[in-house]
Amino acid sequence: QVQLVESGGGSVQTGGSLRLSCAASGVTSNDFCIAWFRQGPGKEREGVATIVRGSGGTRYADSVKGRFTISQDYVKKTAFLQMDSLKPEDTAMYYCAAGERCYMGWFQLSRYNYWGQGTQVTVSS
Repeated sequence: QVQLVESGGGSVQTGGSLRLSCAASGVTSNDFCIAWFRQGPGKEREGVATIVRGSGGTRYADSVKGRFTISQDYVKKTAFLQMDSLKPEDTAMYYCAAGERCYMGWFQLSRYNYWGQGTQVTVSS
């Protein structure tokens, strides 16, 4: 059974940085991807970044390219999201998600079978 536990959310001012962590127990296949999604107030859930466990390949939403970096500790089965140059529009609940073969649809919600409880990120102007 896959379980995801996020940590690292908080409140920062515009231009600040935060680092989120997602500990993914029960993930064994190299086909698994670990992704970050976010959902702002009144908005749909959207993909932010994802990483393929085996290859380390990554994908980013256009809105965060150049500001966010996803990485992983393969042995510890933990993914990280380094968020720099944060903007008020980055304010959202951030969710870690895991699923297999995400390269068939990088940010399709249906590709991700397992979800964490979420961690709040608030960026003030």
